Amino acid sequence: MRVLTVVGARPQFIKAAPLSLALRQAGHQEFLLHTGQHYDYGMSQVFFDELGLPEANINLDVRSGDHGQQTGQMLIQIETVLQAQKPDCVIVFGDTNSTLAGALAAVKLHIPVAHIESGLRSFNRQMPEEHNRILTDHCADLLFCPTQTAVENLHREGLADGIHLVGDPMLDAVLMFSKVAQKKSQIIETLGLQKGNYLLATIHRAYNTDTPQALSALLSALQALNETVILPIHPRTRKKIADFGLLDTGKPSKLRLIDPLSYLDMLVMEQNSRMILTDSGGVQKEAYFFAVPCLTLRPETEWLETLENGWNTIVGLNAEKIHHHIRYATRPNQSPRPAFGNGQSAQEIVKIISSK
Repeated sequence: MRVLTVVGARPQFIKAAPLSLALRQAGHQEFLLHTGQHYDYGMSQVFFDELGLPEANINLDVRSGDHGQQTGQMLIQIETVLQAQKPDCVIVFGDTNSTLAGALAAVKLHIPVAHIESGLRSFNRQMPEEHNRILTDHCADLLFCPTQTAVENLHREGLADGIHLVGDPMLDAVLMFSKVAQKKSQIIETLGLQKGNYLLATIHRAYNTDTPQALSALLSALQALNETVILPIHPRTRKKIADFGLLDTGKPSKLRLIDPLSYLDMLVMEQNSRMILTDSGGVQKEAYFFAVPCLTLRPETEWLETLENGWNTIVGLNAEKIHHHIRYATRPNQSPRPAFGNGQSAQEIVKIISSK
């Protein structure tokens, strides 16, 4: 079978690694298309280097742009590639503009679409990702769900065919690479940190970064904490900080902005942090996998399972809530429930694709 896989952003490279390996082990011919949505070395190439992903067969190099412009350029170029390659199936991941462009290009050419991480819903229509994931699900022929909640979301929308509960490829990746990360990464020593004695934060969602009020509120809340906070800074977030003139207060702070981390370094930083603060769905899950308490810097989450037993708490932009949980929250008594499969989702996905 000829499979064309569309990737373009950091979380997709992570999910693609175990799936690409499983596809090739099963004897399928994979054509890897990189849209270039993420293009800095630290947001793209380092993942290919560390995760053993084969080099992309083609990189569209679309880069940054407004949503319509970026998605439109991807759609045009992906369609051309599909017409030339004539794959039997197109695989897309998650909820980015690359996801939607790949699904639309394929469905217009009557090529079956497999959507990995199908059925997620935040029910927040202010998120561009919410529109991307809904539209992709309603285009897809095979809907691979990471959790039972995702399956139920699809059923509520009237979808019934092609739905498969397979678990989460991100868990596959964590299980594949966390031991490698512990052996290879020196990030704790490089940053001069003590294990369990720092907070790890990530901020990249548009509604947290695209207005000075929101971004300033988050940065101020992090600055006000009397603990070391490590913030690997997304290139777009760094640009917004510069554009808005933030962090130029001269006040003493333990907030440390660093360059984006490689996947292996990020795994080690997550495992050894006291608590994680993030607006990333992937980081919420990784915190849950590692049993590290998490604060979600959003008004909602797609990953409801992570909220169970207090492992993840939604705090939004509320500085008072952030400070309260950092200072007074206790570690949950119950271990995280295995709600994301058994770490074999890639093999299950390939088995189902192979049967079609």
